[in-house]
Amino acid sequence: MRARFILEDGTECVGTAFGATKQTLGEVVFNTGLTGYQEILSDPSYRDQIVTMTYPLIGNYGINRDDFEAVVPHIKGFVVREHCEQPSNWRNSQTLDSLLKDYEIPGIAGIDTRMLTRKIRYHGTMKGLITTSTAPLEELLALLRQTPMPTDQVARVSTKSIYNCKGFGPRILLIDFGAKNGILRELLKRGCDVVVAPYNITASEIKRIQPDGILLSNGPGDPKDVPQAINTIREILGQYPLFGICLGHQIFALAAGADTGKMKFGHRGGNHPVKELASGRTYITSQNHSYAVKADSLTGTELVITHLALNDESIEGLSAPGKQAFSVQYHPEASPGPEDSSYLFDQFLQLVTKSKEEQSYAKTR
Repeated sequence: MRARFILEDGTECVGTAFGATKQTLGEVVFNTGLTGYQEILSDPSYRDQIVTMTYPLIGNYGINRDDFEAVVPHIKGFVVREHCEQPSNWRNSQTLDSLLKDYEIPGIAGIDTRMLTRKIRYHGTMKGLITTSTAPLEELLALLRQTPMPTDQVARVSTKSIYNCKGFGPRILLIDFGAKNGILRELLKRGCDVVVAPYNITASEIKRIQPDGILLSNGPGDPKDVPQAINTIREILGQYPLFGICLGHQIFALAAGADTGKMKFGHRGGNHPVKELASGRTYITSQNHSYAVKADSLTGTELVITHLALNDESIEGLSAPGKQAFSVQYHPEASPGPEDSSYLFDQFLQLVTKSKEEQSYAKTR
């Protein structure tokens, strides 16, 4: 079936529909990953976004039951150069097309994704529309330009209630702004007693849980759209060891007095080089974010830059040593090939262990 892809600047591309045959509207972004489309489809950080894959062949290894980052896909639409209808992989249990149909997510293939990516890089992120409608372009453009983007993504992807994943190690409170399964997996692998809580948990509720440490998860959208979470973290900062990832990194920065802003087209892919300033070592990281911490806003705060992106020198890591807190903009739980960023979870748990020992020592004096 013929499908159309329209950008708010008036660009129109004609391709072939796959997945659900419905009209969808969202923010258009691109991901440079060569593999990992299943993880991308199900990452809550992509809520309300139409994702363009820069790698030309997508769907060739199908879908399996193990690689989901959430129970259901979260993207709004999928744009690819070539859609593989007959995948081949020993773990394959479903085609990409059937998965998108199951969750009513439209896709479009046969698009010049190189042109589209260059346009987004040059002009910045913009809204887009996937449709099988034959309506005039002017009519669809008017709809696209007049439709505002939502700001409640975190509320829609966060857990609605507190639950416990029992372990025999330290109690870690995972505040869910759209947490990927990989974060929970890394904590459980290390024996943590994980309590998962909604994004709008209060400081008094946190104190009742009595965590040994707090992890702020990734999530979609603008961190300033969750002011309640920022205020809560500001209130408890320094009382517990804290580790922030992606959106959690930005919320930590805002709570500590820094500022954030929207990037021109963001970072999305599994090949972003990040330098750890203390060691001089470069890590190849997985990233997915539209916002970043502003370097000039750190003046007057306790925050110290620990990591920088080598492509654009944006801030990729922060630390507040006096508050027992640190964060990274990238995803240490992801495995884009290298798995060496997972040491950050060990670093966090070392901070938790040290804090518990200091508290125990203080009680005996």
